[in-house]
Amino acid sequence: MINFELKYGCNPNQKPASIYMKNGGQLPITILNGRPGYINFLDALNSWQLVKELKEATGMACATSFKHVSPTSAAVGKPLSADLKKACFVDDVEGLDENPLACAYARARGTDRMCSFGDWVALSDTCDAMTAKLIAREVSDGVIAPGYTDEALEILKAKRKGGYNVVAIDADYVPEVQETKDVFGITFEQGRNNFKIGKHLLENIVTANKEIPESAAIDLIVSLITLKYTQSNSVCFAVDGQAIGVGAGQQSRIHCTRLAGTKADTWFLRQHPKTLNLPFREDLGRPNRDNVIDGYINGNEEDVCAEGIWQNYFTSRPEPLTEEDKKAFLAQQTDVALGSDAFFPFSDNIKRAFASGVKYIAEPGGSIRDDLVIAECDKNNMVMAFTGMRLFHH
Repeated sequence: MINFELKYGCNPNQKPASIYMKNGGQLPITILNGRPGYINFLDALNSWQLVKELKEATGMACATSFKHVSPTSAAVGKPLSADLKKACFVDDVEGLDENPLACAYARARGTDRMCSFGDWVALSDTCDAMTAKLIAREVSDGVIAPGYTDEALEILKAKRKGGYNVVAIDADYVPEVQETKDVFGITFEQGRNNFKIGKHLLENIVTANKEIPESAAIDLIVSLITLKYTQSNSVCFAVDGQAIGVGAGQQSRIHCTRLAGTKADTWFLRQHPKTLNLPFREDLGRPNRDNVIDGYINGNEEDVCAEGIWQNYFTSRPEPLTEEDKKAFLAQQTDVALGSDAFFPFSDNIKRAFASGVKYIAEPGGSIRDDLVIAECDKNNMVMAFTGMRLFHH
């Protein structure tokens, strides 16, 4: 395939639209089902880069869930605890712990289920039947992977009445060193961001506490690689091999941290015993349950426990999740990792991160207030490494 005509670009009025190689060569992708659009391909190609790099850095199977050219989460294939399986809606899957790719997908898709509604999925390894079955029961636009088993492909082809987008990519494809894009008729050119992220970035520890265990190192790598493919400014919280809160595209660094921290808190509170045991009506679908759980935790548009409202969602009136419940449960969460795509200019970011259980931080360093940021970390016995590398992505 040399040229693929698209229905339209970012919006229906943006025609004609297509994808092709500037050198006239073959595209490194094969469309196995569906007809992906412009934004689908942006998500597909960015998400594939993330999982490819994360697999290279950790040696583990991994997956990511993308929406609007930023990851909602990314994860490596660690087994899930019983509570996490329930929070991710995969507690009914037998043999999940023996399938690292399916575990990675369950984690990535289960982290921020509201933001992942209608997502694009990327898998580091050949998609198998179990992973395909997990994808098939979620609302999703498409998937990209280096290959698919015959059974997995048949499962995915049946999704969305046969229209689900399934893309295979050549795992050996390497893009050109220089990349270009046009903005307002003007062409920009730059070298690709081929900077390798790994444990070597965690060697310059600037805090008094200098202990980064192996598990935290993996979490920091997950965070940093996730940030490399997240629209900037961005901050990412990670724990247990998965990104649990991504704050993307904010103009202020503290707003990134607050957004990511709030998402991380919500992820933790999805595993609160009260949340796990909500008495949902059997006819309430998975996406609606996600919305109700978010309302139960954060009290947004309506009080889902209120008289006249709870009947829409539950078989019995649930006990509210009080502020005291939240504070007590979140106080138990520790050893969270945090990455930032640029330096922290003020110590307020550290204070907000600590409130969500962050103990390990990786950021470029280079602020004129680095000493104040380091001092705030030391006050809380946190560990911070200066990576020396900014990870802006636009």
